[in-house]
Amino acid sequence: MNDEEDSSLGEGTAARELREGTAPREMGPAGRAGSETRDPVVTALPGRKGPDSVVTAFPGRDSGEAVFPGTEGPDSRVTALPMERGPRGSTATSREQEVLERIERVRRRKARVREDRITLAHGAGGKATHTLIEAVFLEAFRNPLLEPLEDGAVVDGLAFTTDSYVVTPLFFPGGDIGDLAVNGTVNDLAMCGARPRYLSAAFIVEEGFPVADLRRITASMAAAARAADVWIVTGDTKVVENGKADGCYITTSGVGTVERPIRLSAAAARPGDVVIVSGPIGEHGVTVMLARGELDIQADLTSDTAPLNTLTGRLLDACGDGQVRCLRDATRGGVATVVNEIAVASKVAVVLEEDAIPVCPAVRGACELLGIDPLYVACEGRMVAVVAQRSAEAALAALRSHPLGSEAAVIGRIGDDPPGLVLLKTSFGGTRIVDLLVGDPLPRIC
Repeated sequence: MNDEEDSSLGEGTAARELREGTAPREMGPAGRAGSETRDPVVTALPGRKGPDSVVTAFPGRDSGEAVFPGTEGPDSRVTALPMERGPRGSTATSREQEVLERIERVRRRKARVREDRITLAHGAGGKATHTLIEAVFLEAFRNPLLEPLEDGAVVDGLAFTTDSYVVTPLFFPGGDIGDLAVNGTVNDLAMCGARPRYLSAAFIVEEGFPVADLRRITASMAAAARAADVWIVTGDTKVVENGKADGCYITTSGVGTVERPIRLSAAAARPGDVVIVSGPIGEHGVTVMLARGELDIQADLTSDTAPLNTLTGRLLDACGDGQVRCLRDATRGGVATVVNEIAVASKVAVVLEEDAIPVCPAVRGACELLGIDPLYVACEGRMVAVVAQRSAEAALAALRSHPLGSEAAVIGRIGDDPPGLVLLKTSFGGTRIVDLLVGDPLPRIC
């Protein structure tokens, strides 16, 4: 537990307003509650003071330790160490360096799925998902187009992507599984720098599913396709016995044309670049969670689901060739997962500023009540952009000129050291590591 978590154990103002249904929709800094989960998560360790030292902790079964999932032996556990600033702002000490080297050795090990059966964590977008992809799917299908694990494959001027949608409930404030299925695939194409053109749609429908609900879903898909200027040109339908599915599942695939001389990649970030988020985070995940009706919480929230292709087009037009390094939509696992993927792929450090991360009070209050860090909560209409420093102002101006990017903000920067890690400078002046979660505290949100 860190200082930030200590401060939010009581019911704060945001949490109280949320419970009473009076939370305003103004912007504020990221929530300070840590992710309450049994999965190993790296957090800050309290008890250190002074401007010249912060603490990074690795909590696990024992105080101040963590066990890395899927690893064994002495390198699978690391202990909290103080990060004392050295010459020119360096945070390296011999003991800290030992910890970082141990983390790197763990990450270099070949991915192995140790479970005998698939769990919900394997579909949550965190460490378990990454391990499953690398150890099973990538091992079986490995090729140069798949290996980078981008949002889609780009070849000969075409971008191609696919995604499946299993959200529950099927209908929620601000959207439903239908527009989610269109927007999600459109956005994956947009993150490749492509202009989305054509979609396919495949349905798995449970016996007994109301035809009226299916009409409502397809009408929503048609409206979303018109808004994104794409056509749904092919599809498939299967019906399974009652009880063999949860109403309706949808898979959409998409093809887009890459019309600019750019190559966006999670491996393209460079030290000095800035990290931008296009708007307030976590609204989709919290909205879906509250729509399930399992919690006695009321909030004026709607999903942020939206097509981002016109927003990305405006950003790319405003910046010179090569100035936008990477685009990612912050879906499963939220912003935290996206920036971790960028840090690892580019072999850089990502340093985030907690006070700069836009989170509305209703989302922050819900996260405080539930012990969830909003950095890990899914969005369906927000993207993370890594942009060269000299184009940062132009990028922000372009994003803010679009309705879907009016609250865009610089939330961090790319650094050299420690490579492959994400650090968060907290509102209390400390620094903590933002690691991938093993699973997801909010499953089936897309």
